[in-house]
Amino acid sequence: MMANSRSGIRWIAALAGAMLFAANGTASAQSALPQDRMAGPAGAIKMPTTGSVPNAATADYPTDVTADYVFGCMASNGNTRTALEQCSCSFDVVASLLPYERYVEASTFLSMGQVTGEKGVLFRTSAEAKAAIGDLKRAQAEAEIRCFD
Repeated sequence: MMANSRSGIRWIAALAGAMLFAANGTASAQSALPQDRMAGPAGAIKMPTTGSVPNAATADYPTDVTADYVFGCMASNGNTRTALEQCSCSFDVVASLLPYERYVEASTFLSMGQVTGEKGVLFRTSAEAKAAIGDLKRAQAEAEIRCFD
């Protein structure tokens, strides 16, 4: 089983509250690529065939949501190349198990549940909130088993 920091509330909160980042420039054919990638015709990048592969489930998730999830996961797991690969795999597993609409519900309940006082109680204690958050936690637990050593 993984350390609590990966599967605990802090990790989920980091995923729900991760910030969006915009690229400061565009990649060019002359930019440095990791050794396991090669620039192909017209600057296209040929990716290795191993690892995470997009599928119909991940296609339902907007790119910014994917980036938020992976960025939040990486922040909780060390911001390394290994963390990037594990977190990308984790996202693919979660996306394959949880429809995007359900992910949005769970993320909303998690974010709003952090509001203190009576306003946040509904988002922490309702049956619907508990069910949605439970679905997300189960998907993340499965992702942890499949993707993290």
